Amino acid sequence: MNSVPERVILGCDVSKDWLDLSVYGQDGARRIDNTRTDIDAFLKSYRGAAIAVETTNRFHELIVARAQRRGLTVFLISGYELKCYAEAVRKRMRNDPIDAELLARYLAHEIDELVPYLPRSPQLQQLWQLLKRRAVLVAQNAQREQSFRGIKELQAIARLLKRAHDAAIARIEQLIRALATRLGWDNDLARLRAIKGVGELTAWAMLVAYRSGRFIHHDPFVAYLGLDVRAKDSGRFKGQRKLSKRGDGEYRRVLHCAAMALIRHQPYFTARYQALLARGLSTTAALVVIARQLARLCFTLLHKQIDFDPARLGRRDVAAVSAARA
Repeated sequence: MNSVPERVILGCDVSKDWLDLSVYGQDGARRIDNTRTDIDAFLKSYRGAAIAVETTNRFHELIVARAQRRGLTVFLISGYELKCYAEAVRKRMRNDPIDAELLARYLAHEIDELVPYLPRSPQLQQLWQLLKRRAVLVAQNAQREQSFRGIKELQAIARLLKRAHDAAIARIEQLIRALATRLGWDNDLARLRAIKGVGELTAWAMLVAYRSGRFIHHDPFVAYLGLDVRAKDSGRFKGQRKLSKRGDGEYRRVLHCAAMALIRHQPYFTARYQALLARGLSTTAALVVIARQLARLCFTLLHKQIDFDPARLGRRDVAAVSAARA
């Protein structure tokens, strides 16, 4: 266990309407409204502190922005991480104030092992929000079509709603293209789009992911996308390998769809997919492997600023086989 740092440590449990904030070393938590005025009033006494904030859909964004504006170092902790920590310290009772205390306690002891949150630029954040809203509309389209299918009296309404949704999606895509051009992404987008099977949506998502961190190797990038493998082994027991699924699930959804396109359009990935199936992997597991390899490929193209060369695909696999035979 790491030594407890001397700086002030805060924990923040997030709800839609209020926040529970705890100072490590002090009993209890203080509840404030989740508004800019109340947040600023609370944080003005804690400049330079570190704060662990529970992640939510969007309700944590205000406290994160205001904390960083006042010079606090922010660490984002998922609900799953907090749940596991609570079980590890045998916490039998949990509510919002207790969770705030747990967040502060977790950060105080693990701060040296955690990575502070790096905020996206306003333009990058806007682009990602547009991508997420587009995903919502696409999902609603699919849900509506399934719900209205087979009901003749609702088909006219279904067509009307589809036209409205399609128009909204097209407008969002126009905004994304314009914003990507202002960000100077046109060359990088063309570099990713050169991979046959990678569309605009995948290219945009990979660029947002790449620009959201400071990655020096593809492994941290893959972990950021939640495509790294989690293992639990003990003695002779070898646990089932599963994805960590950390981070935003939209990245994994986009890459999964791109993987299905790759195995149809790229001969190397077609052969790779068939080889994975021959090894006994399920179709889903094989597509995850392809998606992870695509993520690494996208990172390499962006990080090294090189163009895609399909002739180079699989060279590492061939080299590994040759080395094993030698």
